[in-house]
Amino acid sequence: MVRVGVPGAEPDAGPADRLDISILQDELLAPTLGIDDPRTSDRIEFVGGIHGPGELARRVDSGRAQVGFSMYPVSLDELLAVSDAGMIMPPKSTWFEPKLLSGLFVHTL
Repeated sequence: MVRVGVPGAEPDAGPADRLDISILQDELLAPTLGIDDPRTSDRIEFVGGIHGPGELARRVDSGRAQVGFSMYPVSLDELLAVSDAGMIMPPKSTWFEPKLLSGLFVHTL
């Protein structure tokens, strides 16, 4: 795996904009692959964190997908920074196991 830094990332960008997944979306998926909204595009599918990078490799090797990207997990510090800034996490940037029935994640201050 390769971790890519983007020299053009603005120092005054919000915490959500500095996440690896946001950089992938802004620098590759939208401008190069034409995937402007990963929530609704039929040109992208997500493999949940529980499946691991092996599932990505299987999909590419089988021809089901043309390329796969495995992202580092968002750290708790990154998640809290986004929340503290009043921002919303990018689509598919978090994976919780076990799944919460209420869909609600609470952090005590």
